[in-house]
Amino acid sequence: MNNGAIKKEDIKQEVFDLYDDYAHSRVSRREFMEKLSVYAVGSMTLPALMSFLMPDYNNAVQIKANDPRLDSSYVNYNSPKGGGNIKALLSRPADAKGKMGGIIVVHENRGLNPHIEDVARRAALAGFISIAPDALTPLGGYPGTDDQGRELQSKRDRNEMLEDFIAAYTYLKEHKDCNGKIGVVGFCFGGWIANMMAVRVPELAAAVPFYGGQPAKEDVPAIKAPLQLHYAELDTRVNEGWPAYESALKEHHKAYTAYMYPGVNHGFHNDTTPRYDKAAAELAWQRTVDFFREKLG
Repeated sequence: MNNGAIKKEDIKQEVFDLYDDYAHSRVSRREFMEKLSVYAVGSMTLPALMSFLMPDYNNAVQIKANDPRLDSSYVNYNSPKGGGNIKALLSRPADAKGKMGGIIVVHENRGLNPHIEDVARRAALAGFISIAPDALTPLGGYPGTDDQGRELQSKRDRNEMLEDFIAAYTYLKEHKDCNGKIGVVGFCFGGWIANMMAVRVPELAAAVPFYGGQPAKEDVPAIKAPLQLHYAELDTRVNEGWPAYESALKEHHKAYTAYMYPGVNHGFHNDTTPRYDKAAAELAWQRTVDFFREKLG
């Protein structure tokens, strides 16, 4: 996406796996570049490969920040058990009449970057009031690059960050424009948050984890919300936990629908990187919106 000289079909799967390791801080930037250099051959130089793999926030935003169809602004709310004062993007349709269902949009492991803000605006355009918190607020907020964002997020306790998103549920529940029915959608780290909010918030109306880590088996009985889960076939790391999770969901008669998207990578919904798969992403998002419309009114 970032370098017209390179095509996605020319990239070996090992490169995408390597990028996944880098994006989840399992290898350092230096290790990533050293290992990536093996695949830099001919006109496919290392700088070109790096440019191709990195997110492109300038050209991939679907819904601009100033879109006239939306009322979007930053708000702050209190997370007493988490990070304290948390900044979030709040969006709703500009022509909304009456109360709407609420959606919490949870970022990946790098803070509230432009892509997740874009996703939050998409949720609002679908007819909801959405809130996208930045769990990096206590450390100064999303710093402008994903590399720095990952570094900052690694300094926060993930259970405290979970409290920040649970507090966002309370904020939306009390908002004058919300009908009290609230769902959550999250990606990667945010997928784990979505799963854990289903465990922790009995009143949650719906949860949609995208390629998210699964809760412990003993946590599953506490889930009340219906789940819609999205997984990528090539995402072997996250998928390892799915059979046990599904078994527990079945054992405890939980309402869930799971989709496995063939031939796609972790992060396939993120349209700012070459892991993006347009067909799978659009299908998964339409399923998500339809699910929220059914459950949130």
